[in-house]
Amino acid sequence: MQRIDLDAVGRELRQKARRLRALLADRRGFTLLEIMVVVAILAILAGLVGPKLIGQADKAKYSATEVQVRNIAQALDLYKLDNGTYPSTEQGLEALVRKPTVGVIPANYKTDGYMREIPKDEWNNEYIYLSPGQSGPYDLFSFGADGVEGGDGYDADISAANFN
Repeated sequence: MQRIDLDAVGRELRQKARRLRALLADRRGFTLLEIMVVVAILAILAGLVGPKLIGQADKAKYSATEVQVRNIAQALDLYKLDNGTYPSTEQGLEALVRKPTVGVIPANYKTDGYMREIPKDEWNNEYIYLSPGQSGPYDLFSFGADGVEGGDGYDADISAANFN
């Protein structure tokens, strides 16, 4: 049977503990200057990237609203093909979801309607629908990001007349 020299084991453990303490003592946290440099770099990156991301959100909303206007216009055209006329202003876009009960009642209305629901534009505003319209058999539009008639850029009105 082997004898274990407990004194030697104790010395070795103490020596390893001293080395470990020395290693841990050498490890320091970040200096205030290092932290400030990192924060400054992050601020510069946020300043460069942030505005580009914000502009993309507006562009995406505008494009999505254009797609919705086209989809509603197609549903209106299908309604006219089946019924010979577009829904009146009084019947509104709701005539694409449920059979109208006012005005001229359509004789060939599709059982499931022409759309499941009428969406709001990407800025949570209702679409404007007039029939007859000023620029054709109907006017269908969104007032854009600002929700007010007219405007430039993403505030410009989005009209079905622009897609015909």
